[in-house]
Formats: sequence, C-alpha cells, structure tokens
Amino acid sequence: MEKLLIINPGSTSTKIAVYDGENQLFVESISHSADVIAKYDALVDQFDFRKDLVLEAMKEHNIKPEDLTAIVARGGLLPPIEAGAYEVNEDMVWQLRYAPQHEHASNLGALIAYAISSKLGIKSYIYDGVTVDEMLPILKITGLPEMQRKGMGHNLNMRAAAMRYAKEVGKEYKDLNLIVVHMGGGISVSLHSDGKVADIINDEEGPFSPERAGGLPLFEVIDMMSSGEYDKKSAMKLVKTKAGLVAHLGTNDTRDVEKMIDDGDEHAAFIYDAMAMNIARNIAKETPVVKGKIDQIILTGGMAYGKSLCDYIEDHVSFIAPVTVYGGENEMQSLALGGLRVLRGEETAKTFVKVVK
Repeated sequence: MEKLLIINPGSTSTKIAVYDGENQLFVESISHSADVIAKYDALVDQFDFRKDLVLEAMKEHNIKPEDLTAIVARGGLLPPIEAGAYEVNEDMVWQLRYAPQHEHASNLGALIAYAISSKLGIKSYIYDGVTVDEMLPILKITGLPEMQRKGMGHNLNMRAAAMRYAKEVGKEYKDLNLIVVHMGGGISVSLHSDGKVADIINDEEGPFSPERAGGLPLFEVIDMMSSGEYDKKSAMKLVKTKAGLVAHLGTNDTRDVEKMIDDGDEHAAFIYDAMAMNIARNIAKETPVVKGKIDQIILTGGMAYGKSLCDYIEDHVSFIAPVTVYGGENEMQSLALGGLRVLRGEETAKTFVKVVK
C-alpha cells in the first residue's frame, strides 16, 4: 500500500489530496476568507485551524489516518536547500516555526505534516521546496559583490515537468539538458543539467507576466524609488501584483487577453506578443551555459494551455531545440510522485539541519 496525504497551504486556501500510488482518491481546495485569516496575528497561529481542516477533509472522504503510508507537504521558506525530498524532522519544524526566511503560508505544510505523521508513527516529507537553490556558482555573480542572483523559482512544477519528459523519452533526468519554463501568475525560466536546476531566471529579472514586472531598466527603477512616491511595500506590490498584463491591459487572465485579440484589439495583440517574445529571449539566455546543447524546451504552467502563446514562443526558439508543452501546474500530483519515488527507493530523502543566525 502506498497511500499518501498531500498538503499544500496557500495564502488564501489549503489544498489537500490523498493518493493511492499514482491514483488520486480525492483532492480538495478549501478557501479562507480575508476575515478568517485576519483573526490570526501571526501566520504560525493558523496551525491548529489548518491542521483541523486537513483531518476533517480526510474524514469527509472516508480516509482513515492509520491507513496512510506517508505524508508529503509543500516545502516552506527554509534557508537554501537542494532539490528533491527532505524528511521533516525537529530541525525543520524549529526552522519554519521560529526562523523561516520569510512568513509564507507554505511554512505551515511541514508543521502540519509532522504533527500528524508523528502521532501515526509514519514519515513526512517536503519535496522541491520553494527555496531550492542549485544554481551554478558562476551564475550567481553580479556586478555588485553585495548582491547575488538567487535560485528561487517555481521549482516543484518545473522539475516535475522535466522528470516527466525524461520518463516519456526513456532517459534519465540527469542525462538531459532541458530548458523548462513555468508560465503562470509569475514566470520562471530554468536550465536543468546534470540532474540539477543549474540556473533560474525568475520573475525579478526575467519576462514580465500576467501580474509581475519582470526585469526592468535599472536606472529608471532607481529614479522611481528616489521620487518619494513609493516606499518598499508599495513598490513591491507594484512590481509583484500590479504590473505585466494587469498594468498594460487591466487583466491578469490570458483568456481575457485572447478574447480582446479575437475582437480585433491590436494593442492587446502587441502586448501579448511582447510577453511571448520576452519569454523566448530568456529561453535563449540559458543556452550558453551548456554550449548550446539543449535536448528539449518544455513549456508548463497555467498559461501553457494558451495555444497562440505557445505557438509564438515555439516559432522563436525551435531553432534551439524541439518544444514540448505540458499545460497546468499539477502541484499536488508533483508532490505525490516525489513521495512515491522516496517510498519506492528511487530517491533518498535528505536530512535538514537547522540554521541558527
């Protein structure tokens, strides 16, 4: 039996699923209103509330906790970690409860998983956590010694897409050079080589997206921040939630944009093509790292369902390598498959050691 509980807490929802092997028995996304979240002073105070939701969801779907083999949770904002599985232990629980990198709802995933698994006498894991950073050291260097590039991005979905492709073509993930692009509310472009995420161009320096600004002209950013109009909080909100398609076209939904284009809106078509061109240019940026030897380019995430967007990108990058499209994010399935690889001995879970500053 390989019955896995999957826990994926987000800022306004908690996603819960149970898998029996590769088969999903149920999945549920429980939304949390702003009023409910506002009752809690700190994120960690939501622990009991969210844990109870997980247990109640299992009860409603007639899943007995004692039938579980293991639990897999979305990794929180730990210090930089390697890709793959980590067993949730006391050090990880301490780190996420008392000294995370930042407050984020995903921090609760491992805490809830550990609380449930400890009582059941089974193991719990995180997989491809948010802070995976395997970037090659030479790619971290910038023009200022005080600033280094970081390898954070949509690692869970991108690595899952890369491993799915490797399995489909009958090759080992570690033997392929792949460029994988996650296209959702934010966009990440990643290079996978030698079994690692060797580089990520994330949404603070890469393409603009439905909500995010991506890379911006530096001197103009300095002028903007010196104007007195923005403090750090308002500037971050601008570039993370009010930029990209939202700023240009007033929507973060690419389906709305495609309807505008179908209705003859030339400006919408121009902006949409500009976003696609941004993605294509950033894909090309990854090629020198492996001297142009790219086996495949993979487009994934919610926007990968958009045929016109993917066709535009493919038209501009297919000279580098063939293009494969996997629509959707598939986070719950990705977590489940990661857990299964550990249970089946195909992958060994790493041990997290807390970092005390």
